[in-house]
Amino acid sequence: MIAKLTGILDSVGEDWAIVDVHGVGYLASCSGRTLARLGQAGGQVSLHTETRLKDEIPHLYGFGDRAERDWFRLLTTVQGVGAKVALSLLSVLDPDQLVVALASGDKVALARADGVGPKLAARIAAELKDRAQTLSLKGVVQRAEPAPGRAAVAPSEAGEAVSALVNLGYGRAEAFAAVTKAIAEGERPLPELIRLALRELSQAARGGGA
Repeated sequence: MIAKLTGILDSVGEDWAIVDVHGVGYLASCSGRTLARLGQAGGQVSLHTETRLKDEIPHLYGFGDRAERDWFRLLTTVQGVGAKVALSLLSVLDPDQLVVALASGDKVALARADGVGPKLAARIAAELKDRAQTLSLKGVVQRAEPAPGRAAVAPSEAGEAVSALVNLGYGRAEAFAAVTKAIAEGERPLPELIRLALRELSQAARGGGA
């Protein structure tokens, strides 16, 4: 299985790119967001990839980063969401926007993608709400710069922080946003992470009431 392509960008189409790797051109279907990041033909590019069989023919899909590839895999677990629809969703919503849309049940945002009607949007929102937040928290933790002298918090602990805030009566979407901001300040033990997230929520409430 091909997991990554690094080579020269040969050409780009409406929903595909050809990457020349040592004289062999690989055709990869991509989201509009990934295609926009590839630049001009002739430049060096790198794509994370996923191979799927369709009618017993292998098809290659390319992604600008691991997060987009992980979302592609997650989206295609929903009945009715094939590779084409998943790429369409990733063309109109980046991973962070997908989390917000799913956490808030924003079916209108999901339905902006070609091939996603109201019923499918509702199914995606219902099936992926919790799983999407877990996946995104993992990405947030991996991207965060650990503060000096701080032990890194695990993705599972970030999830526990979100659950703790939800148990205190906060909405899951706002709890997720607060924990994300707290992690961005520097990873830290779980109790302090929750304290900082509560501070974020308190500041947001004061700001909203101003």
